Amino acid sequence: MPEGDLSNINQDPARPDLSNINQDPARPDLSNINQDLNELGAHQGMSAALEVRQIEQAERENAALENQGENQADQNIDQADDDYWYKNVYQGDKVPQLTFRAILMGGLLGAVLSISNLYTMLKVGWAFGVAITACVLSFVIWRLIRLVFRNVSDMSILENNCMQSAASAAGYSTGATVGLAFGALLLITGKHQPWTVLAPWTMVSALLGVFLAVPMKKQMINVEKLPFPTGIAAAETLKSLHGKSKEAVTQAYALVAALVAGAITGFLKNGEFAWQLAMKLKIPELIPFKIRWMGVNLEETPGFGFEPSLLLLGAGMLIGLRVTTSMLFGALALYFYFGPWAINIHQIDNPHGLIKQWALWSGSAIMVSSGLTAFALEWKTILRSFSVLKKSPAGAAGANTATTRATTNNDHEDIEVPMRWLVIGIIPLGLASIFLQYVAFSIAPHIGFITVFMSFFLALIACRATGETDVTPMSAMAKITQLTVAALAPRAIVTNLMAASVTANIASSAADLLQDLKSGYILGANPRKQFLAQLSGVFFGVAAVVPAWYLMVPNKAALEAFEPPSVNIWMAVAKALSGGIQNVPETARWGMLIGALLGISLALIDKYTPTRYKKFVPSAMGLGLSWVVPMQNSLAFFSGAVIAEVWTRISRRTGDLYIVPVASGAVAGESLICAMLAIFNAIRELTSH
Repeated sequence: MPEGDLSNINQDPARPDLSNINQDPARPDLSNINQDLNELGAHQGMSAALEVRQIEQAERENAALENQGENQADQNIDQADDDYWYKNVYQGDKVPQLTFRAILMGGLLGAVLSISNLYTMLKVGWAFGVAITACVLSFVIWRLIRLVFRNVSDMSILENNCMQSAASAAGYSTGATVGLAFGALLLITGKHQPWTVLAPWTMVSALLGVFLAVPMKKQMINVEKLPFPTGIAAAETLKSLHGKSKEAVTQAYALVAALVAGAITGFLKNGEFAWQLAMKLKIPELIPFKIRWMGVNLEETPGFGFEPSLLLLGAGMLIGLRVTTSMLFGALALYFYFGPWAINIHQIDNPHGLIKQWALWSGSAIMVSSGLTAFALEWKTILRSFSVLKKSPAGAAGANTATTRATTNNDHEDIEVPMRWLVIGIIPLGLASIFLQYVAFSIAPHIGFITVFMSFFLALIACRATGETDVTPMSAMAKITQLTVAALAPRAIVTNLMAASVTANIASSAADLLQDLKSGYILGANPRKQFLAQLSGVFFGVAAVVPAWYLMVPNKAALEAFEPPSVNIWMAVAKALSGGIQNVPETARWGMLIGALLGISLALIDKYTPTRYKKFVPSAMGLGLSWVVPMQNSLAFFSGAVIAEVWTRISRRTGDLYIVPVASGAVAGESLICAMLAIFNAIRELTSH
């Protein structure tokens, strides 16, 4: 059966017309009840008090009936939507879906991409979604397999959908989160946590997120039909690939070509092999700018130059011109005025400490304050998040509706995730998280309980934000937890950091599952099978990213060599909230205050500026990030965004078709080969001793 079109679901002739449900002739007309009671009271000589009581009682009954009628109408409309989807879109029982090859392919691709995301998180402070990349790579790999083994059948579209669920769980729910809190902890303590802490910590948080997302699926996807744009894009990508459209196949090969180009670039930059050096096949890590300004040799400041990197160019193409322009202007202001000024008044020991000792604090304040302000301004979204918790009305009408739903919805419930699975999953995983927090970091059990309890509500908000905007506010969720824990356990920096890690990981994992379930809803997939695919992907991701973390970052010095922006921000916030900023230069503390005010102001301006003028409003995220990352990142990001903009202006059609796959391939290719080279060098160093 071809994929169903949901665009005309409300106009389907087979769907019951519920528009007149409140005018049901069998329902008593109470519109004139007050007049009738008045006449009855006058006729029988009732007392005025009794008459008033009867009128009030009748009005209450009338209101109750109206509410029941409205709720019954809403429930029947939801039921009709489900019936339509099940009859016209669902094909999960007709074609293969949850197969061994789908899970294996998705798990392996996700495991590889988790290492790629770990590298990009450390290098540029961003994690990129892997679902669409996995779809394209799976398509290409399976084509190659079929060229060799002609008796192997194609993977069905729903198999590939399960594949991308497993890949997404492995690559995004684990790879993007390991380096943040544990990286910040490494910078603070100077030592790694054992794998017996890191592996279960990552696994429990990711699995909890998968389970907590399930109750939200019905409301946000089936009922409200929130967009979840990445989920839609993944579904459309799969439709195009399986439809054998020429453009889709060309996009797939463009992504693979960019991936290979990125891998070659990364190898030529980071490879140290004898034959490579002999042939002078080496791309410089940085092309420095030799400039002296305000008495300071700017070449000695972090990353003052251009880095020839397809990873950074591709990231800039994906991020866009507004954010990257703000990054460029922020970097120019830092390197050509504020930085030299701070160095000249001896607020910084040496130019190389410009970011780590001084600018980091102002940049972090801009991003944190703007993020929390933007989050608070979306209070309607926050309130709507809790619509999932609404209960069905009681009473006769509610009971009748429940009976009707029970008799018509058995088939639907057979494909949804049973509530008993949630109980079996959430309770032991929640207890395991509390236990791990206590044993590994001496986090008091009551704080561990509050952290896990908060995670459900923060995951609700994160999932709705992702569904409406395609942006998962993971950092905002972490900061809310850090603020809460700072009040409960002041000056406990490790508690503050690791509690935030739990809620951020859970919220990110939950939002990721709903993106995948949205894709499955469009394609007619079985959500229960997709849930199982997502669960399986977590194990692949943890198995890959935990050893990769230790090999890629063997010690504190190796992590500092990345100058990891997001890790530094997490560390700075934890220190600030735990009273650890007494050693921060005085001007940097003033910079935190000014940065916070600037972040709040920019968030307010962005919120209330008409859409057509928003592109002229500076990005608080871009400005803040430019004071946290070396200048080479800001310059390369901006260059990538300019390339994408020029490409689109020259040919919008080809730009719309190829910018995203080319940029995604470049990011994945270079980050993956750089991560592999770092791991290879670490292994070589270990074996040489």
